[in-house]
Order: sequence, then C-alpha cells, then structure tokens
Amino acid sequence: MADWDLKKLRILRTLHELGTVTATAEALHMTPSAVSQQLTGLAKALGVTLLEAHGRRVRLTDAAQLVLRHAEEVFAQLERADAELLGYLQGEAGQVRVGAFSTAIPALVVPAVQELRRTHPGLSVVVREAEAEAAYELLAEGSVDLALSLAAHAPTPRDPKFSRVALLADPLDVALPAGHRLAAEPGLRLADLAGEPWIFGSSGPWSQITTAACENAGFVPEQAHAAADWSAIWAMVAAGMGVALVPRMAMAGGIGAFGRGGAAPAGRGGREGVALRVLSGEQPRRHVIAAARRGSEGAPGLARVLAALRQAAAAQPPGE
Repeated sequence: MADWDLKKLRILRTLHELGTVTATAEALHMTPSAVSQQLTGLAKALGVTLLEAHGRRVRLTDAAQLVLRHAEEVFAQLERADAELLGYLQGEAGQVRVGAFSTAIPALVVPAVQELRRTHPGLSVVVREAEAEAAYELLAEGSVDLALSLAAHAPTPRDPKFSRVALLADPLDVALPAGHRLAAEPGLRLADLAGEPWIFGSSGPWSQITTAACENAGFVPEQAHAAADWSAIWAMVAAGMGVALVPRMAMAGGIGAFGRGGAAPAGRGGREGVALRVLSGEQPRRHVIAAARRGSEGAPGLARVLAALRQAAAAQPPGE
C-alpha cells in the first residue's frame, strides 16, 4: 500500500494552487529545497511521477491530479472528524473565528454575535476584517473558520476545499448630490446616469461590481474619482463631485441611516446633501456568501454561527 503522507500532500496541494515552488515555500514557511525534497519523497512513496518541467516552472502530472482528487476527500473527511470531535468535547462551548469584509460586519456579523451571546453564551466568536478575496486566503490557511465574501470574488462552487452558503442578495442603491437634476426623478434607472461622473474604487471588488452593474445597464461608467472608503465616497457625493452605487448593507454601518427616498437631512454625521435613491427596473445586487472548509461545517459552533448569520441576513431590508 502507498504511503499517503498528509504533510506532503498539503505541500502538493499548495503547489497546485500557487504554481511555483518558490511561492509554495514562502506560503508554508519552508525553503524551496525543502519543498522539492518533500515532493520527491512523496513521489517515491507513491511510486508515480508528480511533477514535470514546463519551461522554467513545473507542473503537475496527470498522476498528481489524481492524487490530489483523492487527497481532497481525505482532507474533507479529517475536517468532519475534527467537527464531530469538537462537538463531543465542547458541546455548547468553543470558539469560531470569522473573517468578513467591512460592510458585512455591522450588517450581519454584529447582529449574529449579539444573538449568539443571548442564546449560546459559552460560544465565542472572534471577528477579523478582511477584504472579500483575502477572506478566502485566511480560510484556506486555517486563520479563520468561516469567511464572509462576495460570490463574484470567491472560488467556484466546485472547489473541493470549501462549502458555500448563500446569505444575501444585497441591493445597490445610488447616491446623488441632493441638488442633482435627477435627485427626485421618478422611476430613476441606472441607465439614466450613463453620462454622470462616477466615484468608485480604483481596483478591487467594489470597482468590479460598479463597472459590471453599469455595463449590464448598457454603459461604461466614467470614473471621475477613486475611493474605497464609504465616508470618503459619501463626502464627495455630498460635495457634488459625482454619483456612486452604495450597497444596502452599508446603511447598517451608519453611513446613511436616513432612508432611501431623498436627500439626507442635516446633522447626520456631516452627511447632509446626499440623495439616496432606490433604482427602478433591474436593480443591481451583490451576492454575499459564507464559506467554510469542506467537512468542517458540521462543527456545532460553526453551524450555530451560520444559523445566526442567516437570521441576520433575513432581517436585512428587502430589495424594492
């Protein structure tokens, strides 16, 4: 029987994900020579060739791909074993580490934690803010147990390392200067703003979401200003510097808790002068998901946190 060394299999999986021995060594805090030695030992133990030269790089052979398919099942089974053991040992107690992007924390994570403090006081939830894409990196390396991310920036549902749960389709509203000619326009559509100067991030998820929403409405947005911080975006809109899409969940974070029908009243944290409008027609949305390492979702603490997040998502204002 072949010798299936879990440590070496994890090295092979990391090489498959990152593509180079150097990147694998950096990610695993090893030297490149140590990575090569471990993989050579694994190939010898299994009796197959795992790597082949491809220019200055290496790539996995068909045999290595076969090994990885079975290894993913082993890793998932071990996660399930850990989950069952955790339930046996800890019951209602334990700790769940959650990585989440900024607007998801006040809208979903905080209400979930508050509910769990009431219903399961022995369960500790540790929160770590992370960009939507970075949350998966933290999950894969074991730094968090649960990642809240955006579907557009997550691994595909076929990725064998993760289990995904859809939480929310978050509607996107549009913020305009209060004196804008379209601020009170009935039936405002995203396409009506095709000629406006836009404010969104220069890169990253929000840039891609804004661009995709506008392109789906039939135009490419002209980026007048680049910003990723919601307070900065809000201030620029209020100053008449452009328009911006705003996720409904961001309202739960306090950047504009004054409703969505017209201009913000004075005295709300310096955010007066903004008209926040619900778009008519095909309203753009961003899809929020939670993910766990496959097999770990049965852990009692993790399951309770997921249930609390679903409850918080269900309490969000619906799209209009």
